[in-house]
Amino acid sequence: MRLPVTYSLLIVAVTVVCNLAERWLPFLLLRGREVPPLLHYVGGILPMAVMTTLVFYCVRDVSFACAGGWLPQAIAVGVTAALHLWRRSTLLSIAGGTACYMLLVQAVF
Repeated sequence: MRLPVTYSLLIVAVTVVCNLAERWLPFLLLRGREVPPLLHYVGGILPMAVMTTLVFYCVRDVSFACAGGWLPQAIAVGVTAALHLWRRSTLLSIAGGTACYMLLVQAVF
């Protein structure tokens, strides 16, 4: 089913408005006030919680029946963690881990 262009543009417009509102709302609500301690805590813990959730999501269907089912994921997770510990760069970690996984799946296993 193909959507008319007006529906597609409306979907994009609603997405943009929601995204901008989500980003601007905290600044508008906290304008001129000190940031509450709970927000500092959530801001510090949330990135790690999101990454942990993504790791579990990505490895949830790993099959241990053969090495080709789990070894590429295990190596890629290790490479991602090592890159992040070495350089503290999220972009490098994700790109390096993804490239490692794709190389292993396409060329090795």
